[in-house]
Amino acid sequence: MTDHDTPEDGPIVPSTLPGTPTDSKAGFVALIGVPNAGKSTLLNSLVGTKVSIVSRKVQTTRALVRGIVIEGSSQIVLVDTPGIFAPKRRLDRAMVHSAWSGAADADAVCLLVDARKGADDEVKAILSRLGDVRREKLLILNKIDLIPREKLLALAAELNQTSPFAETFMISALKGDGIGDLRKALASRMPAGPWLYPEDQVSDAPLRMLAAEITREKIYDRLHEELPYRSTVETDQWQVKADGSVRIEQTIFVERESQRSIVLGKNGQTIRSIGQAARIEIAEAAEATVHLFLHVKVRENWADDPARYREMGLEFPRG
Repeated sequence: MTDHDTPEDGPIVPSTLPGTPTDSKAGFVALIGVPNAGKSTLLNSLVGTKVSIVSRKVQTTRALVRGIVIEGSSQIVLVDTPGIFAPKRRLDRAMVHSAWSGAADADAVCLLVDARKGADDEVKAILSRLGDVRREKLLILNKIDLIPREKLLALAAELNQTSPFAETFMISALKGDGIGDLRKALASRMPAGPWLYPEDQVSDAPLRMLAAEITREKIYDRLHEELPYRSTVETDQWQVKADGSVRIEQTIFVERESQRSIVLGKNGQTIRSIGQAARIEIAEAAEATVHLFLHVKVRENWADDPARYREMGLEFPRG
């Protein structure tokens, strides 16, 4: 994405999009960090609306999710990467590869650190590789409202000593503290060039994919303890009806029959509540009345199926 080469499935950029100022700037910023550092919450806060799912469950962001922010004459394309962790399985390897590739292709890289956890082994592992990324790097300490200021300053000094950052920001992504200053700083770092997306576009994720992600979030919200994160949702049908409403059919894939029973719940109560919660948010995103139909299927070893990776926007790791 350097010099504004966009991904193969990215936008076709005309010479000047409507609304683009004469002094326009545009670029990509990658958000990296360990799972649950708050990257998705920060992305949504910077954009001002929901473009990435947020869950208490780790490793919920799988592919690169792009949110689009306008700040002054700058268009910032934020890339929410999967959390970086020690990969054990094929899906894990694909997610970690996706995160590092997002960092390498960006104009600037933001390392987000949960200030409560500090410089733990996972953060140190990222720092050890960060020097190989030849991009300007910013440090963001998140959840600052939860620890004393003196500890924050000590943590910032420790992390900058390990890997010097161009600038350090202290924020609360959830409460919005420090978000305005961060947005301005990112805007100032964007290279001169035409905007890459229309002025009113907040994400490059197709609505079908966002709808699937919303349903996946509601599954995690409802079944946080019972269901492993290795479940996935695909949008099979998106039919706009004559009255303007949308009929959506989605399939939830799990790996075992016991997991299917958990998702369905007694007399189908769990799947109904998941569907109701997802339908409300999908309707907001689609700006239309939504009729949502969910199906649950067992597909053993779906995490070894290249087609599922393509659906999630991930590269299938061989071997």
